[in-house]
Amino acid sequence: MMKHGSVKLEIYCVLAAVSVLLAGCASWNPFASEPKQKPAELTAFTPTAEVRSDWQANVGRSEEYTFTPLVAGNNVYAAAKDGTLARYDNGRQEWRINVGQPLSAGVGGNGRVVAVGSPKGEVLVFDAANGQLAWKAQVSSEVLAAPAVNEQLVVVRSGDARIFAFDIKTGKRLWVYQRSTPTLSLRTPVGVAFGGRSILAGFPGGKLVALNPANGAPVWESTVALPKGTTELERIADLTSVPVVSGSSVCASAYQGRVACFDLGNGNLNWSRDISSISGIDVDHKGVYLSDENGIVQAYDHNNGASLWKQDKLRYRVLSKPVAVGRYVAVGDKFGVVHVLRSDNGEFAARFTTDGTALSANPQRFRDGFVVQTRNGSLHALFVK
Repeated sequence: MMKHGSVKLEIYCVLAAVSVLLAGCASWNPFASEPKQKPAELTAFTPTAEVRSDWQANVGRSEEYTFTPLVAGNNVYAAAKDGTLARYDNGRQEWRINVGQPLSAGVGGNGRVVAVGSPKGEVLVFDAANGQLAWKAQVSSEVLAAPAVNEQLVVVRSGDARIFAFDIKTGKRLWVYQRSTPTLSLRTPVGVAFGGRSILAGFPGGKLVALNPANGAPVWESTVALPKGTTELERIADLTSVPVVSGSSVCASAYQGRVACFDLGNGNLNWSRDISSISGIDVDHKGVYLSDENGIVQAYDHNNGASLWKQDKLRYRVLSKPVAVGRYVAVGDKFGVVHVLRSDNGEFAARFTTDGTALSANPQRFRDGFVVQTRNGSLHALFVK
């Protein structure tokens, strides 16, 4: 997750293997230092649920990157900037390796292989059972998001917003999808998702695109947000999290834009609401849950987008994407606190404090609970009862 505060410009000087300049766009981190607004103080409440830690481990620090743990059955895979990659089975460490170089993204996988990415644009794929290297491949710039993996493909989004697909067995590059992007865009760890018969990816400029997995050709394209304003900063309207598929719909959110849900088959808009989010959304059968850029957690009706509730007592605490688990919605903050809200009305139900460092990775559903990873690298498997 990005740190909040003043403007920070970073110039991508992306070089391919042939040393030809491929891209020179600017990326903007809108929250590069501490916010001017004072984070809300936590208020007392009467718990109506209990958060229980099933197990805890430590994988290593994330530093400036975001490492999302991968859940596959009872196994959790996690990575760190120093090159650590580890597998935990119900909290017991099964293997731990160092990949031999710094990492910037992970972990993606399908239960048989796991994939991570490096600041130099290298994709590394390992056997999930024993951590042995299967293959490596190169993309055009740093990898900031966990690769998406199914039975045939490893799909990687590079920092310059290109989508690469590799054969899962051989590592052969099958196709690349790229499109023109605005001069200025957000530097975020936003990846891609498999949904229906497509690969779903969001792009700078507010576009959501469904790609054909066989060849990378666009199946449909829809608009989540339209750039507005007169300056490049005002016109940033980038999708900021992985699109979320639920049933026959796919939902996504944009910075300085909207949250919107579309028909998964043809991309037709079902509904949208104007709101700005950096951390993104989660969905269940009833609601679409979102942390907005000011730290207000909001819920919308999944079918029509009607507002269900708002929880505004976490303002400016730099929230993660919410995760819906049963009757609850959990969200983490930059102080390492996990807040559990009731999904029917947004009221606080429980609270859990980790190691005091930011929950930079979005919580991941794990059995009947969820797993969180802090910036200092502590993993917690949490359950609500």
